[in-house]
Amino acid sequence: MDRTALLQIDSVNVLTRAHYLPLYARLGGYPRTLLEQPPGTQEDAVRVLDSRGLAAAAGAEAVAALANGASRAGGIWGRLKPFAGERQPEAEAILRRISAEGPLAASDLEGARGAGGWWGWSDAKSALEWLFWTGRITTATRRASFERVYDLTERVLPGAILDSATPSEPDAHRHLLRIAARPLGIATAGDLRDYFRLSPDDAKPRIAELVEAGEFIPVRVEGWTQPAYLDPTARRPRRVRARALLALFDL
Repeated sequence: MDRTALLQIDSVNVLTRAHYLPLYARLGGYPRTLLEQPPGTQEDAVRVLDSRGLAAAAGAEAVAALANGASRAGGIWGRLKPFAGERQPEAEAILRRISAEGPLAASDLEGARGAGGWWGWSDAKSALEWLFWTGRITTATRRASFERVYDLTERVLPGAILDSATPSEPDAHRHLLRIAARPLGIATAGDLRDYFRLSPDDAKPRIAELVEAGEFIPVRVEGWTQPAYLDPTARRPRRVRARALLALFDL
């Protein structure tokens, strides 16, 4: 986990949950309970958090865009926008309940169910997701039904992470790109930025800076139509003959 930094979480559960399979493919049998109490989860991924400030800086633009009315993924962000404005008192009331009662899920709160299947969020769920995006709550655990249970961020994350300094957005983006390059080894700009869902406008100048600093090496890969970047610490893998079960959301 220190090397990959995140595992994709998904509700698909034909054999087992998707985030258990990449480790099994690489390591064989391992204690699955090691992943069942992660240090924090964000945007449906298990992440190794070395700094709350890093996450806050990287997510600041997303929260600002949401508050200003930007939309994403079929209007999901647009659905949260009212909780940054006229419906903010509803979100604040839910925050007070979590503070007083402890961890809560959307199903623990009253509210009309939305339409649209998987993304048919209730009003309570939308308010929770707004609080989640602003960093005031985070995922404490998940129930057997895969439902998120939220708690105050300061009651979930370790004190050392909570007390860490918040870097500038460019510094945070550069660090996230370095983390992405480590497990990928060699990657296009799109691969690097998508690892932590950075925008093209944020990633492009930071990649150029990392190239200038010698932290990324521009290379050409036969058969690829886009330029690629090599992590200088990457090693050419040994040639092995083996078989592995790969997850749908594997790297």
